[in-house]
Amino acid sequence: MDDRAFAGILSPRQELAELGVFLLLLVPPLVLPFFAAGQATLPFPLLAAATIARDAGLVALVLLLLARARQPVAAIGWTGHKVWREVAWGVALTVPVLIGSQVLDAALRSAGLSGPRPSGAGLVPAPGIGQLLLAVALVAVVAVAEETVFRGYLILRIAGVLRSRGWAVLLSSVIFSIGHGYEGSAGLLTVGATGVALAAVYVWRHSLVAPMVMHFLLDLLAIVVAPLLLR
Repeated sequence: MDDRAFAGILSPRQELAELGVFLLLLVPPLVLPFFAAGQATLPFPLLAAATIARDAGLVALVLLLLARARQPVAAIGWTGHKVWREVAWGVALTVPVLIGSQVLDAALRSAGLSGPRPSGAGLVPAPGIGQLLLAVALVAVVAVAEETVFRGYLILRIAGVLRSRGWAVLLSSVIFSIGHGYEGSAGLLTVGATGVALAAVYVWRHSLVAPMVMHFLLDLLAIVVAPLLLR
């Protein structure tokens, strides 16, 4: 992926200012789970609706910032080029990423790092077709929005500021992981590693379609399928 092909009208200083404002909006809500241990969570329908609204707003903001910079949506990996092939790649790559994340999480917990906190019950839908459909919709919106923000926009802007794709991948993955404080220290590292894997696929494929499919399937298994199997 050649960033110069998507160069807009922003100078490096303007890119830094825009990135700083965006992170001020993005990061504080991500940090809140670190301080939510033991506190009551919202009922799943309210939590899902709030998350969908927040993520839709973030995507709208990213699109607005791209328009301001006169950059196409392809600059953040929104492309329909050979979309079904990208979907197939996403499905195929979900399996090794899922296995790798499970192995890493188990190894980190065996080493003494903490696992998920008990305050995450609100993330699980209650029995019933209504909440199940809402959970699927939530997973789909989160997959599209988080890949747009963390892989597409943040990698574009951080690489523009630091002039380094590698650092952009690493830093965007760190920011992605801090929103999962409720998963404990082992979960944070596992999510960070998963973020790096998703970013690597994005950089390789020049498209967000495969990472979006991977993100959707990973969350679907964790939020919808696993709770159904454990009931």
